[in-house]
Amino acid sequence: MITENIIGYQSSSLSRRYIDATDPATMTTLPEAFAVATAEETDMVAEKAFKAWRLYRNISGAQRAAFLNEIANGIEALSSELVTRIMQETAYPEARVIVERTRTCAQLRMFAHEAERGKWNEQTIDAAIPDRSPSPRPELRKRMIAVGPVVVFGSSNFPLAYSTAGGDVASALAVGCPVIVKAHDSHLGTNALVAEVILGAARKTGMPDGVFSSLNGDSMHTGKQLVQHPLIAAVGFTGSLKGGRALFDLGQQRPIPIPVFAEMGSVNPIFIFPGKIKENVQALATQLVSSMTMTAGQFCTKPGILIALQDPHTEQLISELKAALEKVPEASLLNEGIFKSFISGVSEMKAENEVMVMRDFYSSGNLRTSPVLATVPADSFLSNPRLHHEVFGPFSIIVLCRDIAQIIAVATTLEGQLTASIQATNEEMDTLRSLVEILIEKAGRIVFNGVPTGVEVCEAMTHGGPYPASTDYRFTAVGHHAVYRWLRPVTFQNFPPAGLSV
Repeated sequence: MITENIIGYQSSSLSRRYIDATDPATMTTLPEAFAVATAEETDMVAEKAFKAWRLYRNISGAQRAAFLNEIANGIEALSSELVTRIMQETAYPEARVIVERTRTCAQLRMFAHEAERGKWNEQTIDAAIPDRSPSPRPELRKRMIAVGPVVVFGSSNFPLAYSTAGGDVASALAVGCPVIVKAHDSHLGTNALVAEVILGAARKTGMPDGVFSSLNGDSMHTGKQLVQHPLIAAVGFTGSLKGGRALFDLGQQRPIPIPVFAEMGSVNPIFIFPGKIKENVQALATQLVSSMTMTAGQFCTKPGILIALQDPHTEQLISELKAALEKVPEASLLNEGIFKSFISGVSEMKAENEVMVMRDFYSSGNLRTSPVLATVPADSFLSNPRLHHEVFGPFSIIVLCRDIAQIIAVATTLEGQLTASIQATNEEMDTLRSLVEILIEKAGRIVFNGVPTGVEVCEAMTHGGPYPASTDYRFTAVGHHAVYRWLRPVTFQNFPPAGLSV
């Protein structure tokens, strides 16, 4: 069976090239074939989206809310069909998939509420002062408008929440931007199911043709065509530093540059202090291992670096971590590329000077692996930037420091992060203000006595951070304020009321 590209309300497969979906647990090819989009189809998608934008941006917030709510209803109505397909394409357990589906639908309904209440519009009025001296002031009215068609690249590790109907898509649709999704190769079938739901919701709620489209592609080629198309206004991406940086550079190299909001690499450091270890070392180890190995470590918020003092308390924590990791079964990674990158990354880390493996990986075949834990002295870490890089998957390294001053030095050398965490007692926190100040410079979210995995979808959330965590630290990819990536301000001066109806 051939699954075609979706170009607004039209299906298309002009190419004779096809790609397949794979079950990573068994390495078997799933039965459908997915048509690869051509340059002509990319043009068609962009042109339809641009025409739709001129209509959709003026549709009422209530109508856009109805559209988003209908998408959520449709995803829930897919029930076991969708859950089964996601499990086939990701090797995720059923409970994990259901949690993500619940989050995705809640996210859609949250942005529906945002669309309807219109707070994002930020209408500001400065009244005219005709008799001001030495010159009158005109009436000025400022509001936010949708930037135009948005391209969203689905992520490998979140087939729903960061993909076809995920946060980027929902937030853009909420404020009047049509969306073109580039389906991720790891979950083509999931994308097809959800894309059909979005199309059905668009038809049911009377949205313009082109408000949503979905293309299958072959790696960066289709992505390059989309990002460089002159009618595209912005891009959303969740994935690797390499992929995000490539798209960002393409966006800046256009004759008219566009924003590329990419969420990329992060090692999410956790700073651990002796008082916290002494409180309950087993509970702390259990909490850390759960965060390190959740979904086989394939979260952008996985803690990849733990920083602690080299003392007997930390030695006890390492012992507990090793014991807890031994109980974690091996798991399948999402695709062959991630598996090869994980094995390569771990091998490179192990080869670095003074890196000691505390718990090595093993694999029973296919894309399966167990978690890896290593340690390194802070002196080596500080002198070797390669040790600072993310290894995506179930790998973490403990940096062992002589004293608080060296912990501060380690924090200072870290690149931008999505998160940074501190595990300490309240008494210890009283002495750690200098560390907190450094982490404020480094991260978008700072966690106290918790772990970074588990990103709340709410108004106070920041999911982003200084480069390379993201390409624009002013915005969040999760939560209510994600809508501001797809908006720009326009001021109307001395406009009659009739002219302000648009």
